[in-house]
Amino acid sequence: MKIHHELKRDHTRPPLVLAIGFFDGFHRGHQAIVRELRKLRKPGYRTGVVTFSNHPAAFLRPGTEPPLLTTTEERIDLLARAGVEECFLVPFDDRIASLSPQAFVDDVLDKALGARAVVVGTNFRFGKGRAGDINLARETLASHNIPFLAIENTAEAGERISSTRIRALLTEGKTQEAEELLGHAFELRGVVRLGEGRGHDLGFPTANIELGGEKLLPKDGVYAGTARHDGRDHAALVSIGTNPTFDGKQRTVEAWLRDFAGTIYGEELVVRELRFVRDQVRYDSVEALLAQMQKDLRAVAYPSYG
Repeated sequence: MKIHHELKRDHTRPPLVLAIGFFDGFHRGHQAIVRELRKLRKPGYRTGVVTFSNHPAAFLRPGTEPPLLTTTEERIDLLARAGVEECFLVPFDDRIASLSPQAFVDDVLDKALGARAVVVGTNFRFGKGRAGDINLARETLASHNIPFLAIENTAEAGERISSTRIRALLTEGKTQEAEELLGHAFELRGVVRLGEGRGHDLGFPTANIELGGEKLLPKDGVYAGTARHDGRDHAALVSIGTNPTFDGKQRTVEAWLRDFAGTIYGEELVVRELRFVRDQVRYDSVEALLAQMQKDLRAVAYPSYG
C-alpha cells in the first residue's frame, strides 16, 4: 500500500476509486465497504481510502474521543490486507473541519484526488458541522459524473455493527463476541519493557507490554490467549489491570508465555485470541495469589493435563 500524507494525487498515476471513513477496528461493516470498492475497480484503476491519523472527535471535542480498537498502524495493515492500494492518511484538523460539503466534493474528491467512484457507509457525514449526508453526497458527486455508493451497515442479531458496539463488548470482557463483529482477532501489540519483577520472583515471569495510550484495553482480568514473538505462537495467560494485591495504581498488560524462557526486553510482543478467565481480585496474601495462579494455569494447560 502506498501512503499519502496530503489530499493530493499525482495525476500521472492510475485513476482512483475511493472509500472514505475512519475505519476504527476495520470491522465487518467496514469490510463490506471495501468489498464494494474493489468491485468498482476497473482495469488500470487503483483502490484507495481517505482516512485520518487522529479521531475526528479529538479535534472537534478534545477529551471525548473514544479509545481505539486499532492503532493507526494496525488499521492501515488491515486495510492493506483487504486489497486497498493507496491510503490518504491526513490529520483531521481545521483545514478539513472548515471545508463545506460542496468544497469537500469539488476541491478534494474531484480536483485534488480525481476520484472516479466513491463508496461510504450509510451513516457517512462530511463537511463543516457534519452538514453533508449521503443524499447530498450522491447529488453533488452526480454533478461531476462520479458514481457513488452508500453501503448499508452489516447487521448482527438485528443490530448494526459499529465500533461503539464492539468497544462496549470488550469493556465487558466479551472478547469472542467482539471478534465475531470485527471479523478478525482483537490484538494488543507493544514493546516488552522492564516491570517490577514480581512475576519472576513468584515463579511466573511475565512480559510487561507497553501499549500506546490510545488503544482500548478489555475489561480488567485474567485471560487465556495466544502470544506471538518472533514469528512463533505461544499459549499465554494475560493479566490486564492494576495488580490490586500489590496496591498497583496504573493499568498494565502482562503476559506469561507457556513453553518460553527467553528474555525479550525491547522486542515486540502481540497477544490475541483473549478469552476471559476471571476478574482481578485483591488477595490477602502472596500465598493466596499463588494458589489462584496455579488454578489459572488450567486455562492454558496441555490437553493431557486437563
